[in-house]
This record gives sequence, C-alpha cells and structure tokens, in this order.
Amino acid sequence: MEGIVTADTSAFKECFALTWKNPYILRLALSAGIGGLLFGYDTGVISGALLYIRDDFDEVDRKTYLQETIVSMALAGAIVGAAIGGWLNDRYGRKPALLIGDVSFFIGAVIMAAANGPPLLIVGRIFVGFGVGMASMTSPLYISETSPAKIRGALVSTNSFLITGGQFLSYLINLAFTEAPGTWRWMLGVAAVPAVVQFFLMMYLPESPRWLYRKGRVEEAKALLAKIYPAHQLETEMQALHESVEAEIKETGSAGKITYKELWRTKTVRRGLIAGVGLQFFQQFVGINTVMYYSPTIIQLAGIASNQTALLLSLVTSGLNAAGSIVSIYLMDRTGRRKLAIVSLSGVVIALAVLCGIFYHTTTHSPEVTPTITSNLQDYTCPDYSSAANANSWHCMDCLAASSPTCGFCASATDKLLPGECVISNDTLKDICQGDDRLWYTRGCPSKTGWLALCGLALYIIFFSPGMGSVPWLVNSEIYPLRYRGICGGIAATVNWSSNLVVSQSFLSLTKAIGTPWTFLMFGVIAVIGVVFVLICVPETKGLPIEEIEKMLEKRAIHLKFWEKRSDNLEKNIEIP
Repeated sequence: MEGIVTADTSAFKECFALTWKNPYILRLALSAGIGGLLFGYDTGVISGALLYIRDDFDEVDRKTYLQETIVSMALAGAIVGAAIGGWLNDRYGRKPALLIGDVSFFIGAVIMAAANGPPLLIVGRIFVGFGVGMASMTSPLYISETSPAKIRGALVSTNSFLITGGQFLSYLINLAFTEAPGTWRWMLGVAAVPAVVQFFLMMYLPESPRWLYRKGRVEEAKALLAKIYPAHQLETEMQALHESVEAEIKETGSAGKITYKELWRTKTVRRGLIAGVGLQFFQQFVGINTVMYYSPTIIQLAGIASNQTALLLSLVTSGLNAAGSIVSIYLMDRTGRRKLAIVSLSGVVIALAVLCGIFYHTTTHSPEVTPTITSNLQDYTCPDYSSAANANSWHCMDCLAASSPTCGFCASATDKLLPGECVISNDTLKDICQGDDRLWYTRGCPSKTGWLALCGLALYIIFFSPGMGSVPWLVNSEIYPLRYRGICGGIAATVNWSSNLVVSQSFLSLTKAIGTPWTFLMFGVIAVIGVVFVLICVPETKGLPIEEIEKMLEKRAIHLKFWEKRSDNLEKNIEIP
C-alpha cells in the first residue's frame, strides 16, 4: 500500500507556477486526489479503531483471528476493486470508476459506524476496501491524464502525499474521538465525509481527455485540453494525444496475444518480472503494514496500557511516513533505485533487530504475580493462576497468556514494575483496578524499556519510507518492455496486495503463537534475504532508456559494490550464466 510516484523537485517549482496561472489544473488534481486521501485514511484509521472495537466486543478481544479479519478484509475488497476498476476504467471511463468507488466507500463507512457486531464490521470493511482498490488505481490515472506533461510527475505525486497525509489525518481523528461516546464508530464513520465531497466534486468535472479521444469523442477531448493548455500549445498536444493513443491501441492489440508461457520464455521479461515481483513481495513481507495497521497495538504490546497514549505515540510513525514520501522524491533520482533499496532494507534489518531485542526484554522481564489481596478482586483471581502448580513463579506474561477465561494484570499502585495481581479480564474488574489508580494490562506487560519500542518503530519508518516505500512501484514502471508493461505491472501489483493480505491477516496470530520478538525476528530474516535479492536480481534503472534496461537484463550483470558508480562498460561487471 506504499505506492509513491516520484517527481524531480524542479518539477514542483514549475507546478506551482502553472497551477497559479491556471487553477483549473489544480482543481482536477485535488478533486481526484481525494481518492488517495481515502486510501490513506482507511489504512491508518483501523489501527486506532481496533483498540476500541476490542473494548466493545469481548469476542473480538479474545479472538485474534477476528481482529486480523476486520483489518484484512479491506485488503480482500481492494484486490477485487482494483481488478474490476481496470475493466470499469477502460469501458466506462475514469470518472464513473471514481464515483462508484466513492459510493462503495460511503456505504462501507455507514455500515461500519452502525455495526452491532463483528459480521457487519467485516461487511463494511469489504465495501470500504472495494472503494480503496478502485481509488488506488483510478486517482493517479485520472490526474496523469488531465495534467500538462511538464508537471505530470509533480501532480501525480500529490496523490502520494494525500495517501500518507490521509494516514496522518486518521491518527489525529482517532485521537479527537477517544473521549467521544461511540469512539470507533466516529473514527470509521467520518470517512464517509471525504467520499461525499469527492462524489459531488467529480460530478461537475469532465472525463479524462485520453479516454474521450479513445472513444471517438474528439471534440470533447479538445475542449478539455483547451482548458488545460495555452492556445498556442493546443494543436501540438492534440497531435501528441493522437499519436499516443494510436500507439497504445496498437500495443493493446498485440498485448492481447501475450501468454504467461511467453512471459517466462522471454529472458528480459522473465528477469524483469523476477526483479519487479520480488521487490513487491519484500516490500510487504518485511512487515510495513503491520506497523501501519497495528502500530498502537504494537506499542501496547510493549507495555503502554492507555489507548490514548498508544494512539498519540503512533502519530510519530505516521508523521515520519508522510515525511519519508517527500524525502524519497529528493533521493530517488540522485541516489538511484537499487542503492536506495539496499540501504533502506539494511536499515530495516537494524530496526527489526532493535524491536526484537526490546520485545524480548519486555516479555522476559515482566513483573511477578502476587496472590490477590485487594478485597474487591479477591473473588476473581485468574482460575489458571489459582490451579497452577508453579503459581509462585508466574509473571505478568503468564497471566496474559491464560485463556480459560482470559485474564488481566492489575499493576501495583506504588510502582507498575512491582508484583501485581492476576484476575479475570472484564470491564467491571478493569474499572475496579483503575479506580484504585492502578494500571490495567491485557495486551502487554509493564516494562521500563517499553518506550524504546516507539524508537524502534520510528527507526523502521525512517529507513523504509524513503526507499522500499517507493522503489518497488517505480522500478515496476520502468523495467518492462512496453509490450509487456500492462500485464507485468498487473502481476506485480497483485503480488503486492496479496502479500499485504497475508501479512496483515497473520501478524497477531504469529505474535500469539511464537511471540512478538520472534515475529519481528522473522521479518528481519526476510529483510536480510531481501538485501541479497536486490544485490543479485535488481538492476539500476535510474536514467536509462528502456533499450538499455533490456540490454542489462539480457546480459544479467550484477554490481555488488553498489556504492560505486556503475560503469557503462558492462564487461567490468560479473556475469551470471
């Protein structure tokens, strides 16, 4: 879900100048860009809403698979939305696709806000996901096709900024509603507002000129281009549009004959596909969306008891992610894709090692459990603790692992790190514990080093966002020959969404089955494999025409000393037979 389109910083200067002269261009871009805002908002909002959904529905709190399903069903909907969106875009146009996405998002937001249990929440998430999938492919396409060529990259990048901005906004809105009645209902329901705004804005905006031209509506396309370009450029742009559409139609005609067997047998395409699909796979399987979907939960696992505090601290990761998308624009064409990916993944390995160490210390140094002495809690001692033969050696983590029924840890009033009481987990006992000015833990244990988890998450985002957040998408837009670009890009995008679904659906179950430190260690090992993969399989595509990229893939030369400038003479590189 970290798809960032980059543009050179000089393009932004020209962008401001042109949009100042012709605000209509900016109106088109921002109206469509609300789809990116919705995309980002949905990614971020569920992380905070999930904390309060767990509080309201005991079934969700007890069953991690329900939490994962509530999160990941939006991804399942997005896969369907993106697939259907491609057909809708071609057959009915970009504008109807955006409008249908808005309707789906609105319906999903209303269903979630009114949900009386997990089943309706899941249905709402599927509707929202469908809208997200539609927006994720249609918004940048519409912006690209209604923007002057000189500032196209900069305007498409506004969609990327709105995605990360939407994530940051979702955390602010989550915080704003923490004290409101219905908490999570407001958090999820407010997403209907930008969907309605975009729907009415798009009702009064035109269809994409490229789509109009392809459908033979030449005069309508020309009238729209007249609003975008100065009069002296209009005929030139019409001719360019004609040539572009004709070439596209020709390529589409030949692309229809492509088979998967042909993709695999064509050496340059096969090697490009391995590089592109591999980057998308590693982008997700190093755990980025566990951080984006579950960061408040991760912070609570590190020993932060308060929902509000966990949400507030999660603002740091969301803000860093938004900043990273801007930094990537500066670094991409200066540093190069391959080098940036290697540095990014190497930093992710360090961050995941830090997180693994922090959570290992937290889980192995949790406070001891003392026999229940508080009068209001004495009758509610955790049954598993009472019947345990080794009760004298129980710690907080043992208490939270109890399952028949689930139990909570009521920390000491004098110092949360001192021995506390293990009692049955329910709202009544939680209120009794907190009424004595004691902290109540059900998701993580008190720790003096838990705050370092935030540092680990921040370090992760600092390294991931400018590099692996954008490199996979950019490389996939450059590495394939034109004839195969559509089908190969579709395969890579499907791998990205599917990998995202697998990771988000399994993260909480993994933390419960093997423990949080070992889950992060697993992501770290995958990141190490990712570094090796990039070194061996991913070429540097910066500034190269497609012909040069094809030659590079044909030769399949690797450049292990990635920090050195690549020589034009490929004979200096190591060849793989």
